[in-house]
Amino acid sequence: MKKLAFISALIIFGVAAVGQQLPLYSQYLYNKFLINPAVSGSDGYTSFNLTAREQWVGYSGAPRTFSVSGQTRVLKRGYIIKQKSTNRNIYRPRTDGKVGFGGYIFSDRNGLIQRTGFQASYSYHMWIQSNTQLSMGLAVTGYYFKINEREIDFEDPNEPWLNNELRRGMFVPDVDFGVYVLNPNYSIGFSTLQLFGAAAKIGSEAYRNFSMDRHYYLFGTYSFIVGNKTELQPSGLVMMSEQLKPMADLGFTYIYDQHLWAGISYRTSKAIIANFGVTHANLYFGYAFDFTLQEIQRVTYGTHELTIAVRFGDSARKYRWLDRY
Repeated sequence: MKKLAFISALIIFGVAAVGQQLPLYSQYLYNKFLINPAVSGSDGYTSFNLTAREQWVGYSGAPRTFSVSGQTRVLKRGYIIKQKSTNRNIYRPRTDGKVGFGGYIFSDRNGLIQRTGFQASYSYHMWIQSNTQLSMGLAVTGYYFKINEREIDFEDPNEPWLNNELRRGMFVPDVDFGVYVLNPNYSIGFSTLQLFGAAAKIGSEAYRNFSMDRHYYLFGTYSFIVGNKTELQPSGLVMMSEQLKPMADLGFTYIYDQHLWAGISYRTSKAIIANFGVTHANLYFGYAFDFTLQEIQRVTYGTHELTIAVRFGDSARKYRWLDRY
């Protein structure tokens, strides 16, 4: 019994360590901030997002992710008065709209691994052409990392494979960095997550360290206007860790009047993803269903991802950042 449980734990832990250390998001296009800190405040909105993802529903120990995020941009709000020798008052903005802030809290479970933490980001936005914005972002993250020993039974409560620190959990700090280019017709983003590559000692010296690899994300979109209210948007996302095992999402989205989204994409880890989104007033609702083409699909009910967002700031506010100040 002990041997079987031990082997099962190693298999689950190995899948988590090699295949998927960070959460996957099927609706990353609707909240790119979750994978790139430079996106915070890039569109001028103040927004709050709730994302819930249940992967491989019905399979014990499958990945499960919840996050609540928020982002904003410091736009032209206050003014100061500078006196001129001609006694004419000149009003200057106290802030020029180049700084963005964001943050989120998350809970991510993957097999035996449980991570609960936060991220706080700072972004800076500048113009490289009259209608193209370049953003750079840096984020500080911290999470509580532990092994969920309740998911497995050992005959020996002092089993050396699980040391006391991982039973109780430990706090792990890290840093993320991103670059983002935004244009009315296209967007491109590159980010590196987990720059510190934190490591945890598993059990005795006989077992090697478990480390959190750096992860790299590269995404891009392009919008084709095909009617007064209709857009077609191809998109792509490449994800890769230091283990050099890239995975890509290739998708196509139909957009109507900026209020209705419907798309389909293919993930090279053998999954087909259908997503749907709709807005009403300042509310956004999105849903995605992942159908995996792997054997595990026989014992699951697929993967479900739900996004709910609220945005503040009308279109006039949104486009104030187009001013060069």
